Amino acid sequence: MEPMLDFFTAAGPWGWFIAGLLLLVAELILPGVFLMWVGIAAIILGALSLLFWPFGFWGWQLQVLLFAVLSVIAILVGRKILKNRETTSDEPLLNQRAASLVGRTAVVIDAITDGRGRIKLDDTLWVVEGPDLPVGAHVRIVSGDGRRLTVAPLETP
Repeated sequence: MEPMLDFFTAAGPWGWFIAGLLLLVAELILPGVFLMWVGIAAIILGALSLLFWPFGFWGWQLQVLLFAVLSVIAILVGRKILKNRETTSDEPLLNQRAASLVGRTAVVIDAITDGRGRIKLDDTLWVVEGPDLPVGAHVRIVSGDGRRLTVAPLETP
């Protein structure tokens, strides 16, 4: 801790600006949207240090305490900002394969008995749930959740 104390004593109020900028650069190298808020807290503390450096009460203990408090506040505010940010996707069903199959039709390859059977869709066999149906029946996928599909008989005109 003594080398850090020596650094901040020698750098004066600019030490917090340097620490803040280093934390922001570290955020670029190790992205995670955490160090950015701590870096912002350090920069704010640097601005406060420019104002209060000449006064006797502005010791390193108060600065470290304020840095901790400002970091927590900055992280909480940052989380709130990021949580409220609306993210829309051009592929809302990406990585939700079963949900993306809803509406497609398939043929029963293992009869659906007692509510369970199998269908073949493209090159994949799927376990399905639905009303009892014989092999060869055409079905429409009505919902998908994880690895489970629910089917309904395809209505014939």
